Amino acid sequence: MIEVRRLDTAPEFVEVDALFRDVWGLPTPLITLELMTAIVHGGGYAAGAVDASGALVGASFGFLALHEHELALHSHITGVRAEVRHRGVGRALKLDQRAWAADAGIEWITWTFDPLVRRNAWFNIAVLGAEVHAYLPSFYGEMNDAINAGDESDRLLMAWHVPTPVPSTPRDGRSVRDPLLVPTPPDIVEMRRSEPDAVRRWRTDTRTALTAALHAGRPVLGFTREGDYVIGSSS
Repeated sequence: MIEVRRLDTAPEFVEVDALFRDVWGLPTPLITLELMTAIVHGGGYAAGAVDASGALVGASFGFLALHEHELALHSHITGVRAEVRHRGVGRALKLDQRAWAADAGIEWITWTFDPLVRRNAWFNIAVLGAEVHAYLPSFYGEMNDAINAGDESDRLLMAWHVPTPVPSTPRDGRSVRDPLLVPTPPDIVEMRRSEPDAVRRWRTDTRTALTAALHAGRPVLGFTREGDYVIGSSS
């Protein structure tokens, strides 16, 4: 049983910091405790997912932002411990973000993710129904954590419209006529360790294909179980 709790105290943020460091394999904070405290005090978002024993197994942190000139919650960091992945922790945190935003009258939640991480693309696009709004090459510059080291930090900007219902079935693009399919590797994180040259080829090819499609006004309409972005025609 997973319970999501809102967080707003320094001791809670210490636990969140420890979880984030563990997930990303870093000796230093991804975000300082002082900044996390200030942002949450100023109206930002922090929540933790705890298991039946009360242990923190996931956490999410975000701040107020603008999306297309409208107020948004930007979900900056969400991390889940490896031992509880595929148990609905990430979904529970995202749905809590959605409830928080709805209560605050905020219509958009935005975040970024690596377009080569297949499981995240499926979750964000097919399961949650979020929309791809931009391709951001080398967005964070060089990253040295245990997950991203040795690769460029390309990201897709996602936008989730809070009033729109979450899909009842996955947006896998099966109904799209004559789609362009852009594939992804099965496990880019493992490939970074074992096949760096292949990672560079995947990065270049995916960046080229997705950037060209978005610049041409062709939307991402789904993501398949086989690991392909489903690109529709321009309007």
